[in-house]
Amino acid sequence: MLAKVKSFGLVGINGYLVEVEIDLNNGLPSYETVGLPDTAVKEAKERVHSAIKNSGFNFPAVKVIVNLAPANTKKEGSIYDLPISVGILCASGQLQTSQCEDYIILGELGLNGDVKKINGILPILISAKEKGYKKVIVPKENAMEASFIEGVSVYAVSTLEDLVNMFNKNDLESSLVPTNNYSMLKEKVKYLGDFKSVKGQASAKRALEIAAAGGHNVIMIGPPGSGKTMLAKCFPSILPDMTFDEALEVTKIHSIAGVLDNKTGILTTRPFRAPHHTASVVALTGGGKNSKPGEISLAHNGVLFLDEMPEYPRSVVEVLRQPLEDGSIVVSRAALTVEYPANLTLIASMNPCPCGYYGSKKHNCRCTPSQIHKYLTKLSGPLMDRIDLHIEVDSVEYDDLKSKREEEHSATIKQRVDFARVVQNERFKTSKVHNNASMTHEQFKTYCVLDDESEKLLKTAFETLNLSARAHDRILKVARTIADLDGCENIKLEHIAEAIQYRSLDRKYFV
Repeated sequence: MLAKVKSFGLVGINGYLVEVEIDLNNGLPSYETVGLPDTAVKEAKERVHSAIKNSGFNFPAVKVIVNLAPANTKKEGSIYDLPISVGILCASGQLQTSQCEDYIILGELGLNGDVKKINGILPILISAKEKGYKKVIVPKENAMEASFIEGVSVYAVSTLEDLVNMFNKNDLESSLVPTNNYSMLKEKVKYLGDFKSVKGQASAKRALEIAAAGGHNVIMIGPPGSGKTMLAKCFPSILPDMTFDEALEVTKIHSIAGVLDNKTGILTTRPFRAPHHTASVVALTGGGKNSKPGEISLAHNGVLFLDEMPEYPRSVVEVLRQPLEDGSIVVSRAALTVEYPANLTLIASMNPCPCGYYGSKKHNCRCTPSQIHKYLTKLSGPLMDRIDLHIEVDSVEYDDLKSKREEEHSATIKQRVDFARVVQNERFKTSKVHNNASMTHEQFKTYCVLDDESEKLLKTAFETLNLSARAHDRILKVARTIADLDGCENIKLEHIAEAIQYRSLDRKYFV
């Protein structure tokens, strides 16, 4: 007897329909899976056999053929255990096919029949909704993640036996997952740090405020112990709150990667990813056998922090060039090519030399010129060109460290950042751009017009500092953000002057 059950698969962050076809034929007992299954799908044979028997049902002693259509697409993971089991029960007459034909079924099975958590539920539900499917059965552990998609009825089950009983009793509504409220979860947001804890460093805080307001990339250069890491960890606390659509985008990527917290089911704060300097190229870009997202994509709509950037292998940091320019990354492997979003803010830190004190006002550098040159040239000019703000962070003064003066809270800075973002959202409301750093060339020509005096200053800086065309554009984008923070419709001379000073450090250290 033939039975069909609907399920879903994933390619990158997009889901596609998979029809699980079960055919039972007379003959010697056997089990065969076709349709380009990977090892995990082939091993479903043992899990399905034990789960059916241990749940009190009969596993048919006949020839069982499982086909996963479309047959020309690779099927991966344990996501098909539950639909295969339901299909076998339907084909053997222990369950009516008509009872489950309207449902998308997803889930891994334990040997005792328990339905276990799977990765990628959120992107599957979004794709299922787009394709017109309204009823989805998921593992109970994925219920919180699945509860944020409106317009889809999600049913959470904990065992195969419970699912079959609910089908037979037509009582699946008892396992219906209520839709969750994202805005209530946002109220419980906690950050790694607050700028009120950072003593001194007013210029660095100002630069990070500009970066947050316009979505600009930042590199902080300074000696050890000057507070670069602390500043970076406080940075997310001044970023604008994520919208629900942004949260869904980020959660999809984290769900596919298997790093999503089941308790919340959705990310409420912008990601802050800080990979160790021993991370490989694949760890940053993504890839591997299944073309999974890497740190660059996991930082989408958030922050990628590279502490002591020159300590990373050059081949690793150079992969940032294309994502920083395009806001996406294409992971190409022999079997699969996947494009992941990567619209992130890069925060990098570094010492100016191996000992850390080159250019410091308080300590003498012990490094030779050749050592300094070798250390600094680990970062290429094209990569530095893509970083909008170069900040010099010197050691904190003792009086600042012991001062009882209360520093400005992140919440206060965030109010100014939010104001600038509102201006930008209004400016770009008819396009897909959301901040000044992502402006297209046409938008750049429209919104970054200078008066004669400002134009003359920028020309002088361009020629004196030997800037590239990209650096010229980024100075103007930063100036546009500074003007937005000041509430000015047009870019003024002081805005250009401040933006230029954030491009001078690469000439000081790298020439």
